[in-house]
Amino acid sequence: MPIDMQHQAMGYDRTATMFSPEGTILQVEYAQKTVRLGSASIGMICSDGVFILADKRVKDKLVIQKSANKIFEIDSHIFVSAAGIVSDARVLIEKAQLIAQQHRITYDSPIEPELIIKEMSNLKQQFTQYGGARPFGVSLMVAGLRGKKPELYTSDVTGNYFSYHANAIGENDEKIKEKLREMYKPELTVKKGVKLALDIFKDVQGKSFDMERFEMVYILNTEGHLQKVNEEQLKEFVK
Repeated sequence: MPIDMQHQAMGYDRTATMFSPEGTILQVEYAQKTVRLGSASIGMICSDGVFILADKRVKDKLVIQKSANKIFEIDSHIFVSAAGIVSDARVLIEKAQLIAQQHRITYDSPIEPELIIKEMSNLKQQFTQYGGARPFGVSLMVAGLRGKKPELYTSDVTGNYFSYHANAIGENDEKIKEKLREMYKPELTVKKGVKLALDIFKDVQGKSFDMERFEMVYILNTEGHLQKVNEEQLKEFVK
């Protein structure tokens, strides 16, 4: 490529607010690649609730495992998992927690999961449009209850979000989603759904699969509040 053309391409590469001649924002595309380097999570709506199973991918014996969470509580009925730069996610999650608290104080009722994902997606979109900052290098998966109805949403780097029956973010997400399309059934219970998710992880990860790498959070329709399952309890949960 001639030098002048290289310099022109580098100009599109260096800003987060300029479209390339191909109609893409290169910094956003790079951020999407960052997300796919992050550890994976699977979320699934089941007949009796909703859950997210996340790979923490932290095996250092010096790290206290409780500090290496990949699933975070937004409110007692909403939780979120992140793939990509977790410190970027923390900024969005703390904003979402504040919004959920303000909604309870103002309206004396729990906030809907879609309002949470919408607020975080709006903030992510701003960082693809205004100069002076890079895009958030993170995808977010939000699960929760609206009344007694389980819901699952995923927001990408651009700020788009969709509702899903089941979805995956992070490493090998396309492979995982292909398997979910084949094997997911709405009548699955949370327990059977978690078994399916673990089987998919085992198939995709191969020899690197280890139950101790995973954490899981779920909500049952009848209970209305989230429950956390650590790596030790997960083995008992799927028996």
